[in-house]
Amino acid sequence: MVTIGIDIGSTTSKCVVMQDGKRILGSALIIGGAGTQKPEMAYELAMENARIKEQDIGLIISTGYGRSTFEKSDENLSELTCHAKGVYFTSPGARTIIDIGGQDVKVMSLNANGKMKSFLMNDKCAAGTGRFLDVMAGILQVSIEDLEVLASKSHQPASISSTCTVFAESEVISQMARGIKLEDIARGICESVAKRVAALSQRIGIEEQVYMSGGVAKNGGVRNALERSLNKPVLYHEDAQYMGAIGAALSAYERLSM
Repeated sequence: MVTIGIDIGSTTSKCVVMQDGKRILGSALIIGGAGTQKPEMAYELAMENARIKEQDIGLIISTGYGRSTFEKSDENLSELTCHAKGVYFTSPGARTIIDIGGQDVKVMSLNANGKMKSFLMNDKCAAGTGRFLDVMAGILQVSIEDLEVLASKSHQPASISSTCTVFAESEVISQMARGIKLEDIARGICESVAKRVAALSQRIGIEEQVYMSGGVAKNGGVRNALERSLNKPVLYHEDAQYMGAIGAALSAYERLSM
């Protein structure tokens, strides 16, 4: 039984093809999300990688920021449900999930059976999100990946106190003008994101194991800063960016199995 999950975010489209809710046959990640042709491209590439045709598909479920825009999906589910299911599938020890998306931050608490007990979400402000990191990296004229490399060289992180992306942008430009080292600013940016995410996480109650999902999970600068803020290990799976899509594909299999 073949099912497909597609996670359409604000900046990326991820698609996963699964067999019997157990094995990933193929996947694809394309830069570009809701409002573009990228979700369709991710869908077609994932099918090509899985070596299947449309007639082989039992059910398609979409999730993410643009979940209601994908015409080929049979239904759509919230990213909270799908990320929780995807992370638990790949890492059954997970009890707290932190997903830093392009437009929001989500924190979920799971029980031992992988059911979501509670969640908190911050979608009111870009500070602490992937968008914030994109803007800050742009000011420093480095890639998101280079933020991690720069931050690792810092011994004295710059303080970024602004809670608004626009004001933080001005603050970083001012620090650069004053000659503060780029590595110290980069670490300050990572620390700023981590502190905001940690504050949201502590409101729900942090229970180990703590896992990050989404693309920011692979940014060691943010992940290490979050570990310091939470005083707990923060883990991630190598397929962190696919968690929403995996959860959607699993949900599709569950629907067919009912």
